[in-house]
Amino acid sequence: MDKKALISVEGLEVAFQSTGHTTNAVKGISFHVAPGELLAIVGESGSGKSVTALSIMQLIQSPGKITAGKIIFNAKAYHHQNLLTIPGQQVQAYRGNDIGMIFQEPMTSLNPLYTCGNQVMEALRLHKKVSKREARRQTIELFTQVQLPMPEQMIDKYPHELSGGQKQRVMIAMAICCKPSLLIADEPTTALDVTVQKEILSLIKSLQEELGMGVIFITHDLGVVADIADRVLVMYKGGIVEEGSVKEVFQHPRHPYTKGLLACRPSLDHKLTRLPVILDFMEMLPGGTFKEKFTDIKSLQQSLVVPISSIEERLHSLGNRQTILEVRNLNKWFPVKKNFFGKVTEWFKAVDGISFDVKEGETLGLVGESGCGKTTLSRSLLRLTEPTGGEIIYKGRSLLDCSRSEMHDIRKEMQLIFQDPYSSLNPRLTIGEAILEPMKVHGMYGNDKLRKEKVLELLTKVNLQPAHYSRYPHEFSGGQRQRIVIARALAVEPSFIICDESVSALDVSIQAQVLNLLMDLQKEFNFTYIFISHDLSVVHFISDRMMVMRKGKIEEMGNADAIYMNPSSTYTRKLIDAIPGQKMHG
Repeated sequence: MDKKALISVEGLEVAFQSTGHTTNAVKGISFHVAPGELLAIVGESGSGKSVTALSIMQLIQSPGKITAGKIIFNAKAYHHQNLLTIPGQQVQAYRGNDIGMIFQEPMTSLNPLYTCGNQVMEALRLHKKVSKREARRQTIELFTQVQLPMPEQMIDKYPHELSGGQKQRVMIAMAICCKPSLLIADEPTTALDVTVQKEILSLIKSLQEELGMGVIFITHDLGVVADIADRVLVMYKGGIVEEGSVKEVFQHPRHPYTKGLLACRPSLDHKLTRLPVILDFMEMLPGGTFKEKFTDIKSLQQSLVVPISSIEERLHSLGNRQTILEVRNLNKWFPVKKNFFGKVTEWFKAVDGISFDVKEGETLGLVGESGCGKTTLSRSLLRLTEPTGGEIIYKGRSLLDCSRSEMHDIRKEMQLIFQDPYSSLNPRLTIGEAILEPMKVHGMYGNDKLRKEKVLELLTKVNLQPAHYSRYPHEFSGGQRQRIVIARALAVEPSFIICDESVSALDVSIQAQVLNLLMDLQKEFNFTYIFISHDLSVVHFISDRMMVMRKGKIEEMGNADAIYMNPSSTYTRKLIDAIPGQKMHG
């Protein structure tokens, strides 16, 4: 035990029991955090990061159980006390008061029935025993501290009235309201735009320095770690595989898993033919052991760099191809205010006079922050949202003149892959039935026997097993579910696919696999893609051309590589500057 440590975790083991099977989620790990230090815990989903954090807060629920270890806390009333042995009523006292926690998804962590201010005030009144009036004053002060706009008005708003970044700021205010000695941040920026993510990371770092807190920051993205952490601890399958200062781990990674995590984000310097993945660095062997493969990240990345001449050659080739989609002066406006007679007096222009073309076999990247109109544009193109005006010409046919039954046939060719695969899959259908269903709707392949054969072929195509046919969505990881919805989109043999933030919520290692899969499928089937993301480095990697959207309009458009390397717009430069991990390249 480090006697100077704020918190020491010693030999922690956590197991989950289900139907006679035990899963060891955390396997005897030990680490410490010093006062005022920011320790990052990094790893993929299932590595044990969040279970470790929940163990410190004693929030592990059945069928999970802490089976061994100590968690020694040394702050305020706790002098080298083992948190795992203190009485139940004291556990409630240290949660929120001495140890604050920011959860990954603020919408599910905030109560939709109470105002944001009430939820922070409740924590203050519970732990600090202050009056309602004083709690309100302190909450306004906290909202100012976490840089929420108009804190006096924000205190009376409900969670659904705030953006994702604002809700996360409310969660931070709640976590720090009692000035805790230790703050645990569990994936607090995963679902946020890169620009909002940068602001939240900067905020957490400045609050840490201002309040002198120790911080445990949990993430799957080593790029984020480079920007804020003092030390980093890498977890894999419940154990710690590497630990050290950020500089040591980033410049001289020892474990092949760490090398894979460092390599799998899109390069900030070059366009690559494909993204490296963890399996490039380690080969899994029977019994849970592995064999190291590539040892040098830079040499692997350099072998995958696309020459400028190849990029220019591809763009020239695409320029000579047939235009598959023409969009002219497209608008989608939503009424905001009406007068007494019901006439609209104010509109929200989600898509405002947009025009562009897409060539056959091209990937057009669409990038911008939340609220810029990306998703509204994608839904308008398929008439899932009816446009207010303009023209959409697909293969020479005006989609706005098509009847509902004609659009039904066209949507067989134009597929949409959604951001959240879990909510777009029916939990009552096996994944085989989910992939087979659209074939049946469109009367393809004659009978269910032939359709099932096609499903099994598609599962193999997206790197899943035929045995997965009879399993349900909840039995798969996020990355596997994303492969399932890709297979479902391919089932009707489309030629045009819109990917709407389809990799945003995935671990960076899984994201790399899915991006590589999309590129492989394009080469095999000559798909045309519109690829939507808020992350400009991802769009740069996968796209031929890039379109940057802001407030419903096109900010700039052109060769993806040229825009990424030399943006003409200040807004595009802001998106590039917000990409995490630039310190490890700079």
